[in-house]
Amino acid sequence: MAVIHRTTMSPGKLELIAAWLPSRPWYRGGDAPRLGKAGGFRLDDPEGEVGIEFMVVTDTSGDSPVTYQVPLTYRGAPLESAADGLIGTSEHGVLGRRWIYDGVHDVVLVEQLLALLAGATTAQDQNASDVPDPTVEVRGEGSGVPQGPTGAGTVTDTDDTSLVTVGPSAQEGPLSTLALCRVLRPGPTAEGDGAAGRVLAGWSDPDGTRQRGAFAHLAPSEH
Repeated sequence: MAVIHRTTMSPGKLELIAAWLPSRPWYRGGDAPRLGKAGGFRLDDPEGEVGIEFMVVTDTSGDSPVTYQVPLTYRGAPLESAADGLIGTSEHGVLGRRWIYDGVHDVVLVEQLLALLAGATTAQDQNASDVPDPTVEVRGEGSGVPQGPTGAGTVTDTDDTSLVTVGPSAQEGPLSTLALCRVLRPGPTAEGDGAAGRVLAGWSDPDGTRQRGAFAHLAPSEH
């Protein structure tokens, strides 16, 4: 179970994300993002070592607001295999120095997102300990989702999505593509596209309007 500490982080999450966002190929705002927290949820690391948060932020620096999904992992030591995904470090008021990663590069987040798609774990409230978030919806759970330890492979960024190649950690068997929507759009998702599963969740616009859309989906396995 993830424990949510009521404390400070320096620099804060939004500050770190704002410095990192302009380097992303899917970023659509100005040179200096103006970010506001818009929503999100958490997943638990079964080992209790890694914090996992799917943060939603809205940037108002451009001609119109753009909402992004930024999956984050928080670690107590550097993760060499995720060096390309390091967003920065921050001093946590309780836990000390934390290394914060773009979660698509972190195998723990990838495995727990697959577990969510398989119906093997439950989304947790972003701001409270041990409180499930019933607003996070999984469709098509279990069908075709890789089970057990999974190797998180190549990450490819498009203009609105991050694609992660996933498959058995022994590199045997079919591979799948886990797609995380970076630019969030409200509305229904396409059904009947063969996706093995999808995650839908909500967020708030700057004016307080509630929106809902796709956060992630698992593409069919390649044989």
